[in-house]
Amino acid sequence: MNEQESPVRLAAWVHGQVQGVGFRWWTRSRALELGLTGFARNLPDGRVEVVAEGSRDHCAQLLAALRSGTSPGRVDQVVERWSAAKGGLDGFAER
Repeated sequence: MNEQESPVRLAAWVHGQVQGVGFRWWTRSRALELGLTGFARNLPDGRVEVVAEGSRDHCAQLLAALRSGTSPGRVDQVVERWSAAKGGLDGFAER
């Protein structure tokens, strides 16, 4: 397995008006379409944290979707962090 095929973990913090607007449900739908595992959860400061694991290409597609302007609510900024997949995730949950 080469580096492109090794699973990765994308952690993204989405800033804007993204709570109470169906954003986590929308994110879960996109992630499941891409075959990713992980979760999306509201944070106390109003951001949504998205953690996804899978191929780098599919995680990059999810990140592009988060920034696309087609999600519910209003996304002002997405801060991302990439790392090696840790595993232990089953399905894609709204937390």
